[in-house]
Amino acid sequence: MNKKMKVIFNKIIKYFKTNILMATFIITSIINGILVRYFTVENIFAIKPILADLCVLLIIVSFGYFIKPKHQFKYLITWSFILSIICIINSVYYSNYLSFASFSLLKTATELTGYTDAVFENILEIKDFVFLFQIFILCFVHFQLKRKKYYQKVKEIENGKIRFLNTIVASLIVLGFFVSTLTSTDLGRLKKQWNRSYVVMEFGIYVYQINDLFTSIKTTVNEMFGYDEAYKTFREYYDEPTKKSDKNEYTDIFNGKNVLVIHAESLQGFTMNLKFNGEELTPNLNKLAKSGIYFSNFYAQESVGNSSDSEFTFLTSLLPSSSGTVFMNYFDRDYETLLKLLKEKEYYTFSMHANIGSAWNRNITYKYLGYDDFYYYTKDYEMDEIIGLGLSDKSFFRQSVNILKNINSEKDKWYGTLIMLTNHTPFSDVENFDYLVDYKKINEETNEEEIIPWLSDTKIGNYLKSVNYADSAIGELIEMLDSEGLLDDTVIVIYGDHDAKLKQSELKKLYESEYYQDVLIDKENTVGIIDDFTYEINREVPFIIWTKDMTKTKRNREITKVMGMIDVMPTLANMLGVTPKYALGHDMFSVKNNVVVFPSGNWISNMLYYNSAKGKFRQLDLESSIDMDYIENYNEYAEKLINISNGIITYDLIKAYETGEETLNLQK
Repeated sequence: MNKKMKVIFNKIIKYFKTNILMATFIITSIINGILVRYFTVENIFAIKPILADLCVLLIIVSFGYFIKPKHQFKYLITWSFILSIICIINSVYYSNYLSFASFSLLKTATELTGYTDAVFENILEIKDFVFLFQIFILCFVHFQLKRKKYYQKVKEIENGKIRFLNTIVASLIVLGFFVSTLTSTDLGRLKKQWNRSYVVMEFGIYVYQINDLFTSIKTTVNEMFGYDEAYKTFREYYDEPTKKSDKNEYTDIFNGKNVLVIHAESLQGFTMNLKFNGEELTPNLNKLAKSGIYFSNFYAQESVGNSSDSEFTFLTSLLPSSSGTVFMNYFDRDYETLLKLLKEKEYYTFSMHANIGSAWNRNITYKYLGYDDFYYYTKDYEMDEIIGLGLSDKSFFRQSVNILKNINSEKDKWYGTLIMLTNHTPFSDVENFDYLVDYKKINEETNEEEIIPWLSDTKIGNYLKSVNYADSAIGELIEMLDSEGLLDDTVIVIYGDHDAKLKQSELKKLYESEYYQDVLIDKENTVGIIDDFTYEINREVPFIIWTKDMTKTKRNREITKVMGMIDVMPTLANMLGVTPKYALGHDMFSVKNNVVVFPSGNWISNMLYYNSAKGKFRQLDLESSIDMDYIENYNEYAEKLINISNGIITYDLIKAYETGEETLNLQK
């Protein structure tokens, strides 16, 4: 036995000695895979993803043996470049979106046009270039081997076909070990691909990206294999006997009123609880929140489409797509939207944005969502004041009010959306924002006021200044609407489209500072140390429903129960006197124990926040006991909600259900 083991060991040593370049490629690629997990899901030295990476790398290497040794470097350096870029893209993507990149998002790459500064100032970090070490190491090893005439020696002993077969056998052995560690849950999530973090944790970055490639390029024929199951699930869900929608004190209160929705770019909820040097950061929003209906525990539920995802979920009560974005990939479906329901009551519907009409494919998608008109830059706005990425919010609002006056005089009832822009990453146009985010104090020795640099010249500081500007713009808008008589019969709805996408390190500068307690409006609203859980839980955005007379009618209130963007459509529908059939969310005034499901599979209730990828949770209600049945029930609910929503989006199931079609017929 010892002799056999010695022979095998010597053969392995000989193999690596005559395959130095191949071995270098495999080792550096595995290190890069580990680094990706270190920077993202932190599942660093888990054996399963390492085995998966090794299996993929052995297969890549095996085909290199069909190439002459002196040309194998070209083959491997090409693969090193590809794999390094994959690692960089996913590291960057996760840092900003807490998910991994997908080939299905290539269509959205055009949306980076005009956002170059945001990419380089706010997204790329030094750590993202660490993955390039593989290319330098491989080049160094290659030139050393070339100098020692290594390739000539290897040429004499190498048999490409035999080494190909040996390497394939080795990869199959590794694959066998890997498969033996998998569970049915692992295989199910690999197939569905909607929980990308989980797939990377268990299968490694290379298997994830290969699987994503095949998932993303599925043709309509391939999609048909999932159509029957999706349609069956959809039909069972909506055919179930349900109670008639509950009436509540807000039913029909806005029936026949105009609606103006303010889509507040990157407005995160914590900003409404801050004041610096005695001055509230968001005085206008705070005033509207107190005199209106304010949902202080509200989440956006967006995915990779960010603003466009929130627009979609707001109007449809569906979750964003798990593959690509609705606005770019699935825009031409027959969705049920709040706009279409109101159009049945003869509402005129429109959207306004100081960006080009083709941004996020809005000029096309809006028609399918139910907008009658779209007012946008190049067609309806003069670029007279530029801040950040385009026309300033204050100029945008001033020009929009002029358009609104004409609409109000010509249309009996209308529903409009104003999409803000100034408070968009990278928040670098600081010369336009004069709010002071540093700390003023009285010097005990000189008895004079001094300013202590705290958040100036930081991303979080610039963001807070930008938020103050956005709040001021909203305040001016309300005043202009009031002076023009446009508030008398109009409902104002304000929502943050998503969080600020600031990195954890930036939030630490605020929350973990010795001055943090002094800037709070509500002293009990503390966060303390920012860890992964508090970072994710703290991503709430404001949601406000307001009318000029709401205080007089005593309908103003704060709702602290957890709510999500998916719940907006059925809530507003009830208030406006229309009834949706396919909303997946709930009326926020009727639901008792709500749960907000995120496209990643994570979810939050008033009891706890659950991270699906890590299989861990943070209890929020410390006075209640949590059992595993509670978690499992909501895990099943989350998966069901995601699957139904994806089915509607991918296969146009609402149209199929309404028309009685039993086969897939996507005109795309």
